Amino acid sequence: MNELNLELTDVSAQVFCGEDENNIKYIKTLFPKLKIVARGSKLIAFGEEHLLKDFQKQMEKLIAYCAKYNRLDERTIDSIFSATSTEKSEKVREEDIIVHGVNGKIIRPQTPNQVKLVELMHQNDMVFAVGPAGTGKTYVGVALAVKALKEKQVRRIILTRPAVEAGENLGFLPGDLKEKLDPYMQPLYDALRDMIPHEKLNAFIEAGIIEIAPLAFMRGRTLDNAFVILDEAQNTTHAQMKMFLTRMGRNAKFMITGDPGQIDLPRKVSSGLKEAMLILQKVRGIAFLHLDDKDVVRHPLVRSIIEAYKTIENNE
Repeated sequence: MNELNLELTDVSAQVFCGEDENNIKYIKTLFPKLKIVARGSKLIAFGEEHLLKDFQKQMEKLIAYCAKYNRLDERTIDSIFSATSTEKSEKVREEDIIVHGVNGKIIRPQTPNQVKLVELMHQNDMVFAVGPAGTGKTYVGVALAVKALKEKQVRRIILTRPAVEAGENLGFLPGDLKEKLDPYMQPLYDALRDMIPHEKLNAFIEAGIIEIAPLAFMRGRTLDNAFVILDEAQNTTHAQMKMFLTRMGRNAKFMITGDPGQIDLPRKVSSGLKEAMLILQKVRGIAFLHLDDKDVVRHPLVRSIIEAYKTIENNE
């Protein structure tokens, strides 16, 4: 009896196999003459060689679909096996989609400025994206990073932000270093969880393929073959911003996001973000994008709240 081994390393084995392995059970009904076993990240089939060849061809289609859309069910399996294009049923144009997230969630730019942000990241190796809270700048950035990783344009994703909310002094907080820092990195984790299945995300983090760390951890490093996002950049100092920008290595993409209206630095300390945006304006290869309240994609009230606060801040 011949044996075929298929690796599920590019997909979530849990998503591919389905809840209670329902997808595998259904696949078994379609190949009754084969013995099919799912073991961890492997799919093993036993049977005659010509049947295994057909099985491999169909499984490769399913794996490719699952890797792209992060979903799989009996209906999709039927469509793929019958060579019916499931993509035609998508209401959103494929070229408008950045990435397909967990459970097939479509992640795409929602506003003209977000569309422009995607274009600027394709055209430049470094982009500054600034604007008020809720404009999706970090979320779109993380989606672009995940896309670049999936398409093997980069080997890793590095997400960082200054832990200025704790005054860079985390000693008084309970727990180990990771437990102290996680609350400040939570928005980055939240975005990633929308885009990468849980067990796959954990595996990426453990392998160092995805790194989420405070800005201080970037010192002395050269970041090659990476998509790097500096979030909350308005809270960097002159020295921190210069340090970060000069970490850029070969085949790297850098996105710097922040809200100049929410600076948490001590009063006499200048924002490294504001300074960088002034002195780097004429540097080729660096692009700048200003998002505004029209780009807010949270609850409709957020836009009204931002507008209301503008009146106070403009009078200060």
